[in-house]
Amino acid sequence: MNISTGGGLTMSLDERLEAAHAAKPELCSLNMGSMNFGLYHITAKYSEWKHDWERGYLEDTRGGIVSNTFEQIERVIEEVGGAYGTRFEFECYDVSHLYALAHFLDRGLLKPPLFVQSIFGLLGGIGADPEDLMHMRRTAERLFGDDFVWSILAAGKHQMALCTTGAIMGGNVRVGLEDSLYIGKGKLAKSNAEQVAKIRRILAELSLEVATPDEARDILKLKGGDEVGF
Repeated sequence: MNISTGGGLTMSLDERLEAAHAAKPELCSLNMGSMNFGLYHITAKYSEWKHDWERGYLEDTRGGIVSNTFEQIERVIEEVGGAYGTRFEFECYDVSHLYALAHFLDRGLLKPPLFVQSIFGLLGGIGADPEDLMHMRRTAERLFGDDFVWSILAAGKHQMALCTTGAIMGGNVRVGLEDSLYIGKGKLAKSNAEQVAKIRRILAELSLEVATPDEARDILKLKGGDEVGF
């Protein structure tokens, strides 16, 4: 169970940490830098809205910024990692975030293996071209050597294709409705499970094995599901 500390785009850090403090999880996310997080451009695709707040929420990202300062990152590491033995999914939306991660590793605040989630295709972060994927991989290898576990997250239409490319390169993959609402071109996914089943079929066709929960815990050096707060 991976608990978010990113939360919503308008939440304070205290609000973003509430779930982690309550759950004391094995794993939680940690964004590795402040960034523009643009969603406003997708409003042009829609003429009808289900809820009154939707359009305004998206439009507000034109002038907003997602705050993850060095001070905030250090606080999450200490309050969640140090207090509960929680490991982190380090969410890196651009190359600079990898260097920020290396900074905290060099200071001795983190211990490998680092679970590096490289994120592609969001407006304000790195693009979703295969060259971007390879650049992030090369940079992570230069900074961390063998001390990291690499994973790929790609937004929207890029999800399945870039995750497959990353898997071929030896990476792990993340899919789900948070990252894309679709299962194929123009077809909405029914659930997270449908997307997971699809990427699993693709990996199986490529003769790539899927880790069991116990194997994943061992790879990421997690504390175990019997040591959480839920």
